[in-house]
Amino acid sequence: MGADRVSDYLQQWREVRPDLDVAPMGVVGRISRANELAGRATRAYFTGHGLQPGEFDVLATLRRSGAPFTLTPGELAESTMVSSAAITNRLSRLETKGLLRRRTDPHNRRNVLVALTKDGLALVEQVVEGHLENERRLLAPLTPQEQTQLAGLLERLLAGSGDSSRTSGSKSHHRD
Repeated sequence: MGADRVSDYLQQWREVRPDLDVAPMGVVGRISRANELAGRATRAYFTGHGLQPGEFDVLATLRRSGAPFTLTPGELAESTMVSSAAITNRLSRLETKGLLRRRTDPHNRRNVLVALTKDGLALVEQVVEGHLENERRLLAPLTPQEQTQLAGLLERLLAGSGDSSRTSGSKSHHRD
């Protein structure tokens, strides 16, 4: 396998500024480029199913929360790492498509609950399998061992940069 585009950029820097250690550019540039390529493939896949990536993220978050697949908008915003305004827009689009419903929490009328509909559950179940196949295709140049190693390194990088895991058990599950 040949060099990537980032290798070309690094070589140019080495030629014009041999005094610089450009190794960090190689790592960050490749992470950025891989994200761009993965994002393109992911958007194309989801578009084929009538979804935007952020909409799938909401559906998948509700699905992985477990039955009854219900969370508050705040829990969704926290889990998907977007603003409450972005969540509101995503929820409106998904509700219009019949993939989720919003209702008042019967235990606290000030809260709203968001739940997958049967159609939403069916769609996320179907789409997640193809999504994983798409990601496997993107990672195919790496062996399974290399994929595990890369995942571990990226996890360490993110945790060391302050992107730590939330404590388990802190999320509440709402029942119908």
